[in-house]
Amino acid sequence: MKLTIALSACALMLTTAAFAGKELELGENPPAFHVTDVTGPEAGKSLCYRCRFGNQPVVTIFTRQINDELATLVKNVDQVVGQNQGEKMAAFVVLLSDDPTAHEGELKAFAQKHSITNTPLTVFDDKNGPPSYNLTNADFTVMMWVDSAVKVNETFNAGQLSPQAVTQVVEKTDAILN
Repeated sequence: MKLTIALSACALMLTTAAFAGKELELGENPPAFHVTDVTGPEAGKSLCYRCRFGNQPVVTIFTRQINDELATLVKNVDQVVGQNQGEKMAAFVVLLSDDPTAHEGELKAFAQKHSITNTPLTVFDDKNGPPSYNLTNADFTVMMWVDSAVKVNETFNAGQLSPQAVTQVVEKTDAILN
């Protein structure tokens, strides 16, 4: 009996180690995580947008920077969300930071300057992101999911989000709308 328990424990540890550090793959269920809403309908509150949006088509943009590249991406995604409200499409931006409260004013100004109205801007208290997501060190990660399955998971470093790259990312929303 002790041998069976020991072998089971070893198998569990090996399985856990094998998946540690692995990014979410296409088809996987994106786990729940909490953010602080800065510009959305629950501004000032901690909530789980992943939970709130459930099986809806969702675009999530994880970012470590607030800059023009992010603005171009978010404005385009925000427009697609506005055009697809009938499909209950949603999006949210997650700024990853070890000091999230320091960026709240900057996010509010960003939303106002770029007229972001359909996409809540949020902060997550850890520059590495939600542990269960195993995000890379990229400056931007764009994930899209529907019916609790990841359909798109792409990363970009600073300088890679050209207008053409943004157009290609936005076109991939078809994967969660059709």
